Amino acid sequence: MESLKQLGSQHTQYIFDYDNSLLETFDNKHRERDYFVKFNCPEFTSLCPITKQPDFATLYISYIPNIKMVESKSLKLYLFSFRNHGGFHEDCVNIILQDLVALMEPRYLEVWGKFTPRGGISIDPYVNYGIPNTKYAQMAEYRLLNHDLYPETITNR
Repeated sequence: MESLKQLGSQHTQYIFDYDNSLLETFDNKHRERDYFVKFNCPEFTSLCPITKQPDFATLYISYIPNIKMVESKSLKLYLFSFRNHGGFHEDCVNIILQDLVALMEPRYLEVWGKFTPRGGISIDPYVNYGIPNTKYAQMAEYRLLNHDLYPETITNR
């Protein structure tokens, strides 16, 4: 746990520009089984790359850990760093997935953004990953094809 710099720090600094170096990990102590870890992030913000207007979303990040797990305070600070990032909704969720896969090498991971409407349209991008050539890749394919058959109740709009 000595490698965790953010957790318990009395000197938290909030970074307003995208920075994946804020992410930290710790060891998964239950590697012998599959289990989900789910983060609900109802205050995600980024900027439209064209208009520079703020976009707001609830992000759902779920994963089945392998060897490493993401530390939640570092994840919060990382997500906060998107505040001044100019990226389309679809780009943001793909960047988050790529960064978390590179960081943890999880068995399975998905990111679902439920953005509030602007101009009368909401955009809810979903992306996932499973370790190639394993049951997790098959799970990713199945969940991608079926992820919105039974949508969750949306309370952020």
